[in-house]
Amino acid sequence: MERIKTGISELDEIIGGFPSNKTILITGNPGSGKTIFGLQFAYTNCLENKKTIYISTEEDASELRLQGKSFGWNLEDLEKKGILKIIELAGYRAMEIKTALSISMEAVKGDFTQFCDNIPDETEILIIDSLGSHVSNLTAFEFRDRFNLLVYNLAQKGITTLVLLGGVLSREYVELALYSAYGAVQLMKRENPYTGRRERVMDIVKMRNTKTPVQLLSYEISSRGIIITIPIDSSD
Repeated sequence: MERIKTGISELDEIIGGFPSNKTILITGNPGSGKTIFGLQFAYTNCLENKKTIYISTEEDASELRLQGKSFGWNLEDLEKKGILKIIELAGYRAMEIKTALSISMEAVKGDFTQFCDNIPDETEILIIDSLGSHVSNLTAFEFRDRFNLLVYNLAQKGITTLVLLGGVLSREYVELALYSAYGAVQLMKRENPYTGRRERVMDIVKMRNTKTPVQLLSYEISSRGIIITIPIDSSD
C-alpha cells in the first residue's frame, strides 16, 4: 500500500506513514494539538509538491498562517505557489446561522458533505479542521450516514484526508466516526503516574493494513511542531 508522510518524522518511522487515498481521523480535546497536527501534515506534504486544501471551520486563514509561522512553516509562500489553498468556513458558518434564524435550521444543519463539492480534481491532500461545528444538531444516525458518505466520496476522488474532531462531541459520535475512518489517532493529556506531571500522549487507535504500537506515544509541541519524545518499538 502506498504511504504518505504524517508530518511527524518519528511517527513515520513507527507506522510507515498514513495509507494513501484514505480518510484518517484525528481526535482530541482543546489544547491537544489537533490543528498543529493538521498544519504539520499539510506543510510536509506541500513540500512533497502534493496539491493540498486546508478547510478551516473555526479559525481565519490569517490565524493559521501566523500559527504556521511560529513553527517556521511559510504557508503564504506555498499558497502563492498554488500548492496550498486555505478555505475559511468560519464566516460562512456565521452567515448560515443567521439565515437559519429566519428560515429553518433543518435546511442547513450538519451538511458537511458540502466539503466534497467544488474540490479541484488535482487535489491530493485535504484537511478538515474541524467537523465538530457542523454536526452538533445531527442525530447519531444522521451523523453516521453523512460521515460514511463523506468518506466514500473522498475515496472516490482519491484524496488522502485528515478529519479533525474535537472533544466537544459526544463519545457516541466519535465512536461512529472511528468505525468508518480508515485510521484514527487520538491526542490527549494525562498525568504521568511515575512523575506526577501532566504530559501529552497519542494513541494510534486503529490504522488498517498497518503495524501499529499498542503503547501510548508521548509527544511534545516543540518549536518545530509535534515531535514524539520517546522512541517505542511497534508491535501487532
